[in-house]
Amino acid sequence: MAIPTRQLGNTGAEVTVLGYGAMELRGAPTGPRVEDEDAGALLNSVLDSGVNFIDTSIDYGRSEELIGRYIGHRRDEYFLASKCGCPMGAYPPETPRPLPHDFSPDNVRAGVEQSLRRLGTDRLDLVQVHISPSRAELEAAGTIGCLEQLRTEGKIRFIGMSGTLPNLPDHIDMGVFDAFQIPYSALQREHESLISQAAAAGAGTVIRGGVARGAPSDEKDWQGPLGLGAGVGRERWADADLESLLDGMDRMAFVLRFTLSHPDLHTTIVGTSNAAHFRANLAAAEQGPLPPDLYEQAKRRLSEAGSDPV
Repeated sequence: MAIPTRQLGNTGAEVTVLGYGAMELRGAPTGPRVEDEDAGALLNSVLDSGVNFIDTSIDYGRSEELIGRYIGHRRDEYFLASKCGCPMGAYPPETPRPLPHDFSPDNVRAGVEQSLRRLGTDRLDLVQVHISPSRAELEAAGTIGCLEQLRTEGKIRFIGMSGTLPNLPDHIDMGVFDAFQIPYSALQREHESLISQAAAAGAGTVIRGGVARGAPSDEKDWQGPLGLGAGVGRERWADADLESLLDGMDRMAFVLRFTLSHPDLHTTIVGTSNAAHFRANLAAAEQGPLPPDLYEQAKRRLSEAGSDPV
C-alpha cells in the first residue's frame, strides 16, 4: 500500500503524511548508540518505503553527515528539512538542553552552509528556525532577512519555524514562514487549534511528537515531546480511558493515527533508530487516520479529562 501524500501548504511540494525525523541518529552520548551501517540501512529503507520527508538539524549530532553519506546520492527522492540558529561549537554532554542558540545572520548563514556540506547537497528544501524564539528576538537579530537572502541565493527553498507556545501565534501572524513544525499528539493537544491557524494562513504543517517517541507501552515510551513527563503522559491516557477505545489496535498505532486524524496536518515526523519501530510506524500510517467518530470520541474524552487545546 502506498503511503498517502498531502501538499505542504502553499509550497507546492507533495510530502508523505509520515516523515522521518533523524534526531535518534545523533549518536552517543546524548542519544542511542547507532552503528553507521545500521543508520545507512535505515535511511535507505525509509526511502525505499516511499517516505519522502526527512527532518534533521545541526543539533542532532552526526545525523546530517549520515544522511549525506548514505542517501545523498538519492537526493531527488526526498524533501529535506533542517534547522538554523543552532550552536555550532562543541558543548560538554552535561550542558543543559536546549543549548544556547544564536539567531544572528552570521550564525544562521554559517549553519546553513555547514548543513549543505554535511548533507552533500546544494540546497535545503526547508530551513526551520529552531526552538521558537520570540518575534522581537528574530527582528532584533535580523534572522528573517538573512534567510530570505539565502533563499534568493538558491541555498534554501522555503523558510520555516519550529514553533511552540507562547510565541507560535506571533509567528503565524508574521506571514513570513512557509511551514511550521508543531508538537501534537493525543497526549499533547495544546497546539491543536494553532495547527489549523497555520494551515489557514497557507503554511505547511509538520507535526512532531505524534507518537510520543514510539509506543506508550513501557516507562520510557511515555516520555512525550518537549519534556512531557512519563507520569503526565500515562495519567492523560488513563484519565481519558483511551485504552477502552483500542478495540484490538495497539497503543502506538492508535496514537499515531490520532495525530494523522488532524484535518490540517500535512506530515508528521517520527524519529527512531530502530528499523522494526519504523516498520511498525509505517504500517500504522498506511491504515490512515482514525475513523472520524473515533477521533471525535477520543478528543471528547481527553477534553473531559482536562486535556484541552489552548
